[in-house]
Amino acid sequence: MTKPCMATSTPSSGAAGATGATGRIIKKYPNRRLYDMANSAYITLADVKQLVMQREPVTVVDAKTGENLTRSILLQIILEEEVGGTPLFSESVLANLIRFYGHTMQGFMGAYMEKNISAMAEMQAQMQSQWAEQARHISPDFWAQFQPMTANVMESYTEQSRQNLLKVQEQMQQQVRQQTEQFWQLFGLSKAHNESE
Repeated sequence: MTKPCMATSTPSSGAAGATGATGRIIKKYPNRRLYDMANSAYITLADVKQLVMQREPVTVVDAKTGENLTRSILLQIILEEEVGGTPLFSESVLANLIRFYGHTMQGFMGAYMEKNISAMAEMQAQMQSQWAEQARHISPDFWAQFQPMTANVMESYTEQSRQNLLKVQEQMQQQVRQQTEQFWQLFGLSKAHNESE
């Protein structure tokens, strides 16, 4: 009599196909174990983090349902980094992020953050590639002088981003005012006339 095959002993590729997943496929099993389909081996969350650091596209799927779990795994990695290392997000930033959920600007804020973080990552990659060879010959004194310069660039970038956000917010408010005015005009009334009553 043959023994029944356990799901965790020989992972199959069927569930991953249902998601239309691309890149490195990793299956997550009910026992929380992660199985790397490319290497046919179990890996840890730290291994997934390393793949992300190497800019390798990763898709994590539920082994049974094929549901895409990539976001939850990435959030888990971020949580571990925030708790264990030097936090990237202050309490104030986290509180403000929470306030955007359910707000009319939630969709805009997500896109805004994505573009800014992508721009920062691209800038970091360019700087690393340009300075990789030169950095070997630069003295520690230079890096000590360079740090305030970097802070000034970041401050300028942040201010520019803030100004852009204010402009977009102003445009949105103007659109709302125009739409409100058009609404009142549909009924033969002006907004000013309505407010005076």
